[in-house]
Amino acid sequence: MLRTHQIAEIPDEPGAEVRIAGFVETVKEVGRLVFVWVRDRTGVAQLTLKAGQVDESLIELAKSLNTHDVIAATGRVPEKRAARVGMELIPRSIEVLSRAERLPIDVTGTVQTQLDTRLDYRPIDLRSPRNQAIFRIQHSLVKGMVEYLDSKGFVQVFTPCIIGAPSESGAEMFEIDYFGRKAYLRQDPQLHRQLLMVAGFERIYDLGPSWRAEPSHTPRHLCEHRGCAVEFSYISDERDVMALEEELLVAGIKRVLEENSRDLELLGAEVEVPKRPFPEVRFPEVYRILSEMGKEIPYGEDLDRQAERMLADYVREKYGAEAFFINRFPFNVKPFYVMRVDEDPFWARSVDLIYRGLELSSGGQREHRYEKIVEQVRLKGMSLESVSWFTEFFRYGAPPHGGFNIGIERLTMALLKLENIREAVLFPRTPERFLP
Repeated sequence: MLRTHQIAEIPDEPGAEVRIAGFVETVKEVGRLVFVWVRDRTGVAQLTLKAGQVDESLIELAKSLNTHDVIAATGRVPEKRAARVGMELIPRSIEVLSRAERLPIDVTGTVQTQLDTRLDYRPIDLRSPRNQAIFRIQHSLVKGMVEYLDSKGFVQVFTPCIIGAPSESGAEMFEIDYFGRKAYLRQDPQLHRQLLMVAGFERIYDLGPSWRAEPSHTPRHLCEHRGCAVEFSYISDERDVMALEEELLVAGIKRVLEENSRDLELLGAEVEVPKRPFPEVRFPEVYRILSEMGKEIPYGEDLDRQAERMLADYVREKYGAEAFFINRFPFNVKPFYVMRVDEDPFWARSVDLIYRGLELSSGGQREHRYEKIVEQVRLKGMSLESVSWFTEFFRYGAPPHGGFNIGIERLTMALLKLENIREAVLFPRTPERFLP
């Protein structure tokens, strides 16, 4: 390796010799002193070069360094630390690994750059400590959720990203040429997760991408997004799904609070574990609540973005909660595979999770009875043949099951109160952007 230590690992032991590597952040000359600040992903170290203490050639090399040159430096920890920020080294050698031209954008935050411009230079933009903090937090979120699922006996699986038929209407799917045949990028790993319940896997989760060919330009939408998709069997009803999802979200946020206090401080983000149990608001009561707040939605229609925000305000004021469930949506606004309420089939056992005013997931109980699935396909005006690859396996027995898919970027956005979801994606894919 080109280094013996990451910067955060430099021992606070005078005389200890280490070799570090990273990007040059700043070079400064003060009289007979030259200071070089070097950053790696863990922090900043100051190289202090003083005439008479180090070779003159090393001082000249240090003076020639440009911002974001990549270097490796070997040095010792001084007896008395003078650096105000980070660790300090007295170098005995500096090796230039790569020279950098002038950066096309500012990554220090001194000069504000439009998000679209930053995304044009995304690999450079991601050097920003702020951006790296976002993705360390995202990592901890996912890790906390995965650890929780593993502890509950769930198995991670990998379901297909290419499917042979639309899982819903097909209106928002990317069509591809699959060896001369029409195929699609999946909107959601939903149907294959259900088939794994038919197969007897009982408890699974899938971390992977999904795509929507939706020409949306809002700060909340992406054409490619990732999710933590969960499915499990032998549930009593959708409330079992809600209970698991609640615990999963709390586990992810707790992990962030345990591991990312410095990152949260850097971002100025205030994060608390959501108040439990999460409140639940149900249809048709939702219509009454919104009507009293001045928002009229026709009976049986879906909620729009404004309605979600208003319900979030209502729950926050009534329950003091940031996270809550909306349950029992009208069946006509949900896909064919959801389970209807047997005693009142106008409504579905379908649940959305809202956190800080943003929808994180849709889920609930699925229909597992073959005759009901066939009936619901027809009610949706769909061709049974188009989904027979899915429905036919329910003829051979299927346990009651349910699940959900939490959007990882949406959760990151809501947790950190980011202005645009594209900030929560390394390389966003939008209607205008598929590079870099």
